[in-house]
Amino acid sequence: MTHVITDACIDCVNRTCVKECPVDCIYEGSRSLYIHPTECINCGACVPACPEEAIYHEEDLPDSLYQYLKDNEEFFSKTLPGKDEPLHSPGGAKRVGPLKVDTPLVASFPPRNVDD
Repeated sequence: MTHVITDACIDCVNRTCVKECPVDCIYEGSRSLYIHPTECINCGACVPACPEEAIYHEEDLPDSLYQYLKDNEEFFSKTLPGKDEPLHSPGGAKRVGPLKVDTPLVASFPPRNVDD
């Protein structure tokens, strides 16, 4: 089981959840954040820290957002546009820094004004 970041995070500039994560498993894409499904220890510290209410425990995902469970997994398991190979388990977000790439699902969203 893991936590999942959903569409409310797309184009959000708030990174409070990243600061609260004790194991550094929240990675930064170009327009969204992603929780590594095997690095997450299921502590839930990120959930109340997120002002956008974009983070859910896998079991609590509304049906309408269930696609983000697979999307978060694919961020690490598939070769993304502009990358030579999948990320797999890099061992911490700080080690790799912002990745400047997103999954096709996130990339397909029209840009949002961060003031919305």
